[in-house]
Amino acid sequence: MASPTNLSRRHFLSGSALAVAPIALSGIGAGRALAQGAKPQAKGKIIRRKLGRTGIEVPIVSMGVMNADNPAVVQQSYEIGVRLFDTAMGYQAGRNEEMIGTVIKNLGVRKNVIIQTKIRVPRIGPNTPDDEVGARLRADFDGCLKRLQSDYVDILLLHGPSVAEMNHPGVRKALAEAKSSRRARFVGVSTHAAQADILNDAAKTGFYDTVTVSINFTQAEDTALLDAIRKAAAADVGLIAMKTQASGRRGGPPAPPVNHTAALKWVLRHEEITTAIPGYTNFAHMTEDFSVSYGLEYTAEERKFLAEKNLKAEMAYCQQCSRCVPTCPLGVDIPTLMRTHMYAARYGNFLHARATLDEIEESRRLALCGDCSECLARCSNHVRIAANIRDLKSMYL
Repeated sequence: MASPTNLSRRHFLSGSALAVAPIALSGIGAGRALAQGAKPQAKGKIIRRKLGRTGIEVPIVSMGVMNADNPAVVQQSYEIGVRLFDTAMGYQAGRNEEMIGTVIKNLGVRKNVIIQTKIRVPRIGPNTPDDEVGARLRADFDGCLKRLQSDYVDILLLHGPSVAEMNHPGVRKALAEAKSSRRARFVGVSTHAAQADILNDAAKTGFYDTVTVSINFTQAEDTALLDAIRKAAAADVGLIAMKTQASGRRGGPPAPPVNHTAALKWVLRHEEITTAIPGYTNFAHMTEDFSVSYGLEYTAEERKFLAEKNLKAEMAYCQQCSRCVPTCPLGVDIPTLMRTHMYAARYGNFLHARATLDEIEESRRLALCGDCSECLARCSNHVRIAANIRDLKSMYL
């Protein structure tokens, strides 16, 4: 007999578990959806942009390696022109960094690529000494360099910090030391939540060289985010886009279908964005995504996709806005649960989903949902919170 976990995973990845309900709601306004006009590009020439004050120039399509486990895809990505590779200490329990390090070393191209990795701010209590925070960050970074088989990274990110964590004295000191010792050429942050606040703070303080920001076509009406992106770019903060495909599928269920070239073009037509890091895992998707590097003009099919009336509702993409949290009487960390659901159900990355669950504060975890017969939490962006939490409960409780 199959184990309950395997049964749950099959249910998680089945079309019935995440079928898209027909919702008669308007999606993305046509004007905002098409983003800015694309500049003409010479045929056959890869579009490159400068990453803010770093001065680094890269193609507009890079590789988010998180879900990839085939070294040949990383190697072929380099060979077709990808130059920036994004990873993190927690991806595949460190094996992701090891794979990138091995491929780049075997190719002998370390000086030709940009490696971006991420470390997490340790849990900081009110009495945690600054030196202890810094020591833990340095130890984690040491592990990154060892796995990457390199004595430096080009960009070292804090992974998902709050504004307070960004400005913590111990954090800043550790990152400043990483730069001064040339173990990190530049430092930045990646962000899922409170994104406008993170971007605005980076623009104001000038400490962080880059921000890797979640942005896609479902956020076309998020004026606070778009304004913060413009403000950060004006302050010469280098901007890298993630979650550009809104977690949509390329083939079968469970996620709704996405025109992936349209999704990438929508993001990259915002010229404040230097490059995007779509998370492809095979050669076909690599070729599809990197084709966008050669031109940002929409095809008729791409325009039709972005103009679909119910697109935003059908995608049910969690924007991590946290407006749902007050609607939960128990104060559960719904945004992180929705991100966990995305990793498990749409990416099929159960290891990362489990790690994300474990990051939630004990008082706000999924276990609190165990006694609820009905979920009262509501989303203003069409995310089916109750259904997603049911899936998570079947998998993890």
